Amino acid sequence: MILIFVAVFVLPVILAKLALDNGWFNQAATNKGTLIQPPLDMSSLNDAEHTPKWKLVYVLPEMCDKSCENALYSIVQVWSALGKHADRAEAVVISHNRSNQTQLADLKSASKVRIIETSQTDIQQIFKDSGTEGVFIADTLNNVILRYPLQANTETAVLESRDILADLRKVLKLSRIG
Repeated sequence: MILIFVAVFVLPVILAKLALDNGWFNQAATNKGTLIQPPLDMSSLNDAEHTPKWKLVYVLPEMCDKSCENALYSIVQVWSALGKHADRAEAVVISHNRSNQTQLADLKSASKVRIIETSQTDIQQIFKDSGTEGVFIADTLNNVILRYPLQANTETAVLESRDILADLRKVLKLSRIG
């Protein structure tokens, strides 16, 4: 009777623990972007007058090539595609003194993007060794948690935008903040 009790109740727990410790199965991940571990702290760029929102973040480079234009287009389109949840998120472009001034002037005329101006040292402090190439999702506490690569091809950039939208919708659904 004791052997049956052990076989039914204790053995599955032991097997599950062994499977987790030895990696005998693929752990499920539903995010399409690259998870940044540990998250990057962007709170030094925090603006006290803005309410906490989820952010689509892009750092404007010195030279804005096709991948830069695709990234800027993507963050605005993803934000627009959120529909009724668009008020819980915002498109943010971080610029510095060496950012592309022509592109920056175009962004300032568009009201859909919030521009945060800062120094290059602040950007380097935030992104450290991970680099600024990509589109990022930051949570309401200004932690950068997901990265998406830049795409020079327009069709590939549209497909990548769908992945960004899917992940952002998922975090908005699971989050009660922002």
